[in-house]
Amino acid sequence: MVYRDLRSFLEKLEEEGQLVRITQQVYPEPDLGSAARAVNNLGDQAPALLFNNIFGYNNGRVALNVHGSWPNHALMMGLPKDTPVKEQFLEFTRRWKNYPVPVERVDTAPFHANQVTENINLFDILPLFRLNRDDSGCFIDKACVISRDLDDPDHFGKQNVGIYRLQVKGKDRLGIQPIPTHDIGIHLRIAEERGENLPVAIAIGCDPVITTIAGSPLTYEQSEYEMAGAIQGEPYRIVRAKHSNLDIPWGAEVVLEGEIIAGYRELEGPFGEFTGSYSDARHQPVIQIKAIYYRDNPIFENLYLGMSPTEMDFITSINTCVPLYHQLKEAFPEVEAVNANFTQGLIAIISTKTRFGGFAKAVGMRAMTTPHGLGYCKIVIVVDDFVDPFNLSQVMWALSTRVAPDKDLVVIPNASVLSLDPSSEPPGITHKLIIDATTPKAPESRGEEFAPIVEPPRDTVKWEKILKELINK
Repeated sequence: MVYRDLRSFLEKLEEEGQLVRITQQVYPEPDLGSAARAVNNLGDQAPALLFNNIFGYNNGRVALNVHGSWPNHALMMGLPKDTPVKEQFLEFTRRWKNYPVPVERVDTAPFHANQVTENINLFDILPLFRLNRDDSGCFIDKACVISRDLDDPDHFGKQNVGIYRLQVKGKDRLGIQPIPTHDIGIHLRIAEERGENLPVAIAIGCDPVITTIAGSPLTYEQSEYEMAGAIQGEPYRIVRAKHSNLDIPWGAEVVLEGEIIAGYRELEGPFGEFTGSYSDARHQPVIQIKAIYYRDNPIFENLYLGMSPTEMDFITSINTCVPLYHQLKEAFPEVEAVNANFTQGLIAIISTKTRFGGFAKAVGMRAMTTPHGLGYCKIVIVVDDFVDPFNLSQVMWALSTRVAPDKDLVVIPNASVLSLDPSSEPPGITHKLIIDATTPKAPESRGEEFAPIVEPPRDTVKWEKILKELINK
């Protein structure tokens, strides 16, 4: 099933018992942030939340935790909501290979229903609120930000759709944190070298697939829209912006058009980040908003950030695992699966067949040198191919029984990591760690005498299916 917009996905979630509507009146602060934190605390089956009675707003609606569970992630892909995580990974991997799927272009979109180009005031349109107590202001942190490479504006793949935190700096101004290695950071550098402002479009409240792909580590020339088509199994629908050559998700609830001002910076932050710590205040670029478009009674979708688990652990989960898996598979066909679901892949767990002693350590090194691994993948755990990396009990078994600390730990000193990692010192530099939790093989001295593994009885898989059918009757 293809969801063209956020509303159709919310309807499906409600049908499947994965949406809770809150009709009682709530305050923007602290109720919305508190509810988002609370639903995250309920575990990996938690529902999405939809608020429609917010103090101070007429018809204000806020959606939270839309991607924040494995059932919701499965439903996004049209799978049964009880699909196991590893099966979701394998299906996402299969669809990823269908890239690219050409887009569907249309002339109009539902968000064209209302337009504001004068006396712009974001607070009139969006029920804005702080997520955490010490945030420096209100943030929009689940919007798709679209930009282009000004040196190659006709290259569709170099148009970027990414998710970046946006601090509300005024009624028509936003702060943005464009990390230099991310695509929008490259676009801004090119624009400023040309002495030009960088046009951007900001799509708030999009369908679940493009939001997921916008948080994926694609290569610079890969199109998020063509990848979204591959994941949803049909061409992705886009519409051209009215004031630039940018393409916008058709189903967005609210669209902001504007420019990042070249050469100008002002303080942005602190902000409670996905690492569970507050980031520092830093000088960051500013976006000047020139136009707002929105649907009737728009839904403001936002994302809670803080100590894991949060919705971030699902929205940057499988979509981070799969590109890492494909990049590793090119060098090491023996790799079976990759679990980079935790804190955007600062920890990655890789299952692989091993050909000889030391093989797993080479796999770990390669993970750290992938485009995503350079800035993330601080700790890599490598396990045998028969260990499910998504089953943490099995991973802990491997760590407990396969790791000899004097032989299986590899420390890489002074490596690069994203500057938001609070353990890095200075910010952006850290020691990295590979843990080889595979069964030793020759020529390792332990390889020939290591204790044999207890294999499951012959018909275990058959009985798993029988019991699942009986339980679900």
